[in-house]
Amino acid sequence: MEPCRGALADILLVLDNASHTAARPGTTRLLAVSKTRTSSEIAALAAAGQRAFGENYVQEALPKIDDLHGHGLEWHLIGHLQSNKADVAARAFDWVQSVDRIKLVAALARHRPSDLPPLNVLLQVNIDDETGKHGCDPQAIDALADAVSAESRLLLRGLMAIPAPFDDMARRRDAFRAMRRLFDALQSRHPGIDTLSMGMSEDFAPAIEEGATMVRIGSALFGPRPAKR
Repeated sequence: MEPCRGALADILLVLDNASHTAARPGTTRLLAVSKTRTSSEIAALAAAGQRAFGENYVQEALPKIDDLHGHGLEWHLIGHLQSNKADVAARAFDWVQSVDRIKLVAALARHRPSDLPPLNVLLQVNIDDETGKHGCDPQAIDALADAVSAESRLLLRGLMAIPAPFDDMARRRDAFRAMRRLFDALQSRHPGIDTLSMGMSEDFAPAIEEGATMVRIGSALFGPRPAKR
């Protein structure tokens, strides 16, 4: 548990310093990316105080969610979601950060159980227009946002992006700034949104400085991923 506790404390300190630099102290949430990690690794980090965890794949996440039921954890789906798995995702997760098409909006709303709170939704944006990368075009944000807002079983929370991993941090900052502009524009139409999810282990401090309110960190918390066999 102690390595997890130390890494979490270190990251929270950097996060807090970046939030102060951006003149937004206390506004940024940490999402621990737990893909490929075991239930015991997640439990150790939870014991150190972390509550929100992000998974890329529905089927990989389900046993962990079941194992850790009752621990008061918040589960986010951050990977691409196929429409035919929307029914499972709508029941299992608290957030889906990767909504990028109208068809998925309807499927998630249809399958979100009425005895659960509305599903928190972020719209994933392909901010650098990368070929083969998931996410909607910035021009599609308004229509998607309106579709989510029209569904009583969904709650629009904001935007998510995975900018291109340029070696030049200035180019990454350009993408973060572009996302902040899109977020501000969306917030003028939907004042209730509060989440701009961007930034990962290697660039989360600049992301916060440019407007991120949630950062997604995996290896810096858990250590290097296990080698594939």
